[in-house]
Amino acid sequence: MMLPFLRALVLLTLVYLAVTGNMEPANIALGLLVAGGVTLLVRPRSGPTDLRRLPGALWGLVRYTVILTLDIIKNGLIVARIVLDPDLPIRPGIIAIPSGCQSELATALSAHAITVTPGELVIGIDEQHVLYVHCLDVTRAAEHAAQAQTMRRELLSKILS
Repeated sequence: MMLPFLRALVLLTLVYLAVTGNMEPANIALGLLVAGGVTLLVRPRSGPTDLRRLPGALWGLVRYTVILTLDIIKNGLIVARIVLDPDLPIRPGIIAIPSGCQSELATALSAHAITVTPGELVIGIDEQHVLYVHCLDVTRAAEHAAQAQTMRRELLSKILS
């Protein structure tokens, strides 16, 4: 029962230390504290590990990261163009996007991907895992929301399952 918790704690602490590049005792303690908090929030479960699934999960993670990065850059440029336009051509609104994800973690990660994308912000998630998203340009977002969510759901299912 404690093994999944300890495994996640060690792994997250190592990731934290790799990202910060600081091996001072105070930073190691902070890394353990942050990793412990995240581990308590995620509540890892013990289960059989299927190493045959690992290459597909890693490839899904790489694709998810690249696609998210490209979306952030593309939408950042679109928002910059909107802000710099003297007419401020926005059509704000709220759209509902069914997440289609089976787990709460996948729904939360999908909501995070939407929120970090400039011009969009998840303002709520209901019990049926429907994401309510505020958009600067609701017509453009509504056209692409279903396709983008389908892609996120498929990649997250490869990564998390």
